[in-house]
Amino acid sequence: MSVKIRLSRGGAKKRPYYRVVIADIRAPRDGRYIEQVGTHNPLLPKDHADRIKLNEERIKYWISKGAKPTDRVARFLNDIGLWEWKHGNNPNKGKPGTKALERAEQKKEKSAARIEAEKDAKEAAKTAAAEAKEEAKVAAIATKEAAKAEVEAPAEEAPAAEEAKAEEAPSADEAKADKS
Repeated sequence: MSVKIRLSRGGAKKRPYYRVVIADIRAPRDGRYIEQVGTHNPLLPKDHADRIKLNEERIKYWISKGAKPTDRVARFLNDIGLWEWKHGNNPNKGKPGTKALERAEQKKEKSAARIEAEKDAKEAAKTAAAEAKEEAKVAAIATKEAAKAEVEAPAEEAPAAEEAKAEEAPSADEAKADKS
């Protein structure tokens, strides 16, 4: 049989009054109990002597038999030196479990990978933009050179055309020579 030292509520609506009782853990909160070992009246000021009354001898006896106090009763017992209370007797209470720690680690890794991928994508975009800019410059220079070549080419072709016409048309000396 497992035994707890716990509070049992009494009093009227919105006027609580608690008994500190020794009870089987299977018994209802306000139901059957083995022994009453104190009282707690939360309506009294904290420094009032009648706020908490405990029978220390009986509590020591039940603790020696293996009774464990609830968190609230453990606070009361800590105040009188019968029990060492450390924020709920479970040292791991409120700490994440191994699965939660693993999920948190995975989440951190995914976040770091996402940030790294975004960084690489930005660098690739910058590189691509720089290459496109370079290609645009090269294309612009090529078009300028082509335009320049077109302007210079007709000027160079004109003397060549004149030479071709001159070759086709016999010169006056040649015409006289042919006639003779």
